[in-house]
Amino acid sequence: MEPRIISLEMRDYIAEMGAETVNWCMQCGLCTNLCPWRLVPGETSAKFNIRHMQRLGQLGMEGFEEEEILFACSTCGMCQSNCPRGVKIVDNVRAMRAGIVGAGMAPAHLRPILGSTHANGNPWAGPRQKRTEWQGKMEVPNFTPDMEYFLFVCCHSCYDPRSTRIARSIVRLLQQAGVSFGVIGIEESCCGETIHKMGDEELFQKLAHSNIRLFNERGVRKIVTTSPHCLWTFKNEYPQWGGEWEVSHYTQLLSRLVKEGRLSFPGEFARKIAFHDPCYLGRQSGIFEDPRDLLGSVAGVESLELGRSGPLSLCCAGGGGRIWGEVPMGERFGELRITDAVELGAQVLTTACPYCVNMLTDACTSLGKQESLEILELSEVLAKAL
Repeated sequence: MEPRIISLEMRDYIAEMGAETVNWCMQCGLCTNLCPWRLVPGETSAKFNIRHMQRLGQLGMEGFEEEEILFACSTCGMCQSNCPRGVKIVDNVRAMRAGIVGAGMAPAHLRPILGSTHANGNPWAGPRQKRTEWQGKMEVPNFTPDMEYFLFVCCHSCYDPRSTRIARSIVRLLQQAGVSFGVIGIEESCCGETIHKMGDEELFQKLAHSNIRLFNERGVRKIVTTSPHCLWTFKNEYPQWGGEWEVSHYTQLLSRLVKEGRLSFPGEFARKIAFHDPCYLGRQSGIFEDPRDLLGSVAGVESLELGRSGPLSLCCAGGGGRIWGEVPMGERFGELRITDAVELGAQVLTTACPYCVNMLTDACTSLGKQESLEILELSEVLAKAL
């Protein structure tokens, strides 16, 4: 076996890029045991070991930079939330990626994503001028300073045909409740959460500073997001640069409106429905009850609780740039979740994240279960019951 070279300079560089806690790791291996990659077979599963990656980072050794290793992490946070030493493992992964991407060596399949975000302000290759086409014939007001909420629609729901239905459902619900809200539109840019997790620090800061300047100039005080990813980054990363607003996910706002009697669902939706906790809504942001309360407020719904839910929810595999990854059938986390729902007897699998809807829909189709299991975003379930 060839000797491996320890590089203290590389270790220090990784720490400077944001992996300040990498040396806290005591190599207990709990992170690897909890990782969803352990639940599926295949080449990536065989290569990806989050504990080993942390060790390579501690020693500044080569080996972590391979695409199947460094860019396999979906940043679900399962390892981080259970680490006995409080190691910020997701930050460590992001910092290692930043060194690779900053050197111009991003994986080939992610380069068009980063290029589109540079050129168009979004990763979906959608022209900035078409950012509001998701509205269709709906009358969605433009945000003005006298409005209570600025509705930030995730780029995915601006451009992906399936996901635009999510944005329209949320608008219908907000309008039904008489909420004072508006959108800014084509001047908005991607929140940058996934871009940051992919390792493009410079592009992330460009997006963040642009949005902060825009939102503050427009008089934004409260933001409601359609995506947990936008919620997370607005709340946790924007404040350091002056982006200080009251930020909530739409499920938090709607749950409160139902409790206040401002929103109700007179219709019935008689289905057996299982709720999938998105990583960035549940485990990362601690929001578990609001979506379940909303589901429970719809007449006819029989709520089913999946195994591996709540803080231990199974990742859909869409975070950290993985939504753009090509994964062979049989190696997708989402297929495990579809099997969970089918075995539970669910007729509908719902969630509250556009990324999860994308990944679960693909998994349902690949397993040929689309006739017996419908994938709906929670806002779509609620809109059906208006």
